[in-house]
Amino acid sequence: MPGLVSVKTPPDASPLTISVPEAGSVSESRNSKFTSPTPKKTPSPSTSRSRPSPDRKKKPPESPVLDESSLDNPDLGPFLLKVARDAIASGDGPNKALEYALRASKSFERCAAEGEPSLDLAMSLHVVAAIYCSLGRFEEAIPVLERAIGVPEVARGSDHALAAFSGYMQLGDTFSMLGQVERSIQCYEEGLKIQIEALGETDPRVGETCRYLAEARVQAMQFDEAESLCKKTLEIHSVHSEPASLEEAADRRLMALICEAKGDYESALEHLVLASMAMIANGQDNEVAAIDVSVGNIYLSLCRYDEAIFSYQKALTVFKSSRGDNHPSVASVFVRLADLYYKTGKLRESGSYCENALRIYAKPVPGTTAEEIAGGMTEISAIYESINEPEEALKLLQKALKLLEDKPGQQSTIAGIEARMGVMFYLVGRYGDARSSFESAVAKLRASGERKSPFFGVVLNQMGLACVQLFKIDEAVELFEEARGILEKECGPCHQDTIGVYTNLAATYDAMGR
Repeated sequence: MPGLVSVKTPPDASPLTISVPEAGSVSESRNSKFTSPTPKKTPSPSTSRSRPSPDRKKKPPESPVLDESSLDNPDLGPFLLKVARDAIASGDGPNKALEYALRASKSFERCAAEGEPSLDLAMSLHVVAAIYCSLGRFEEAIPVLERAIGVPEVARGSDHALAAFSGYMQLGDTFSMLGQVERSIQCYEEGLKIQIEALGETDPRVGETCRYLAEARVQAMQFDEAESLCKKTLEIHSVHSEPASLEEAADRRLMALICEAKGDYESALEHLVLASMAMIANGQDNEVAAIDVSVGNIYLSLCRYDEAIFSYQKALTVFKSSRGDNHPSVASVFVRLADLYYKTGKLRESGSYCENALRIYAKPVPGTTAEEIAGGMTEISAIYESINEPEEALKLLQKALKLLEDKPGQQSTIAGIEARMGVMFYLVGRYGDARSSFESAVAKLRASGERKSPFFGVVLNQMGLACVQLFKIDEAVELFEEARGILEKECGPCHQDTIGVYTNLAATYDAMGR
């Protein structure tokens, strides 16, 4: 995000630092031009920094002793932001930095000219919110950012537009970390509108924001909207970038993902081939291998098994040579091969690849994220479920849940795992545990704004079945009726999931004598 500390950090990036301007300097967000938001990646769970070695360690800054009247000094705000920066750099911790940043924002507010919006105040509030997020206090960051958004006046020029754009994008990231996907998307859309007004519809930085919003739409399973945004991104980059550029490759990979989700496998394959050609032209061997995995997935969906195996093996060779035999990317290819061999009836080979992947996840190499391990375990659990080993599947899901339970921004993923656990509990006859798992999943999905998705309707139906087994008939009827309303609207009355709910609801009405 331009001029600000991003709430989301790519997993392979260096630890999060909180950038605070030098004393007396103007905020970066005021001097910089619009830049593209950071690509959506798995959020980094920690913002800690390793301390400097003793011989180079700076002395932590002394807490300045200030009374309220000193806040009227116009030089105090920049000074306090410098002290906040020094507190972070010296390893004194974000709590001290937060204290200084809060006092800086108070000083900027008191020194602002009456009736004039202070961009210094907006910038300091952005920094305060970023520190709150680094501490995992996302709920406290939201009112700070909402206040910051109200400070700039977009009509006053590009500096104000940039401050408002940055605030909306940072607020969207914060909502995303809380699992509130719909509110997150609303903020990104507001930021995009401001950016388009300031820069025009064809600016390459607008293209980057469109792709960022498209990724958020994909997360919310809003694939039609995501496709429209991704097409716009491709059009912008085709004008401003060289043919076969890295930007085009990233756009096409996202478009392939959208097409695959919509069942348009041939179009997805076309985009992946073009993306692969662009990556080859730019010497990005590991990215080419990652695309080969996606190509293998498409071939698997099309039942072109030999071609899928060839793609997976190509990727496996590159990952092993460049990253080592125990890298999680190697394990992810093992999981795909395990799924392929299960679907072709070769259960022995499938089980072998599952074991190889689990061996890597059991002793992860440094830098492996909990999200990578949990995702792999969840996929393997689906294979075990398919071969009628629910107990083994349940163990893996429980491990995955434990890895993610303290990670911000993972509520929807956790809800999906809990729903799968509910199914496993149901299959082994543990109906009380099944109902509890479904109930927890439903609560998270409601909170994250996914109460209108087909997946939510399916989870409600499954929870209703668990309630029937526990003789909670009235509760089951309510769940089935809510599921019916969602699935009729999202899937139509003739969809198999909707028909399944009709059957369950009819049987429950019959049991009640209705």
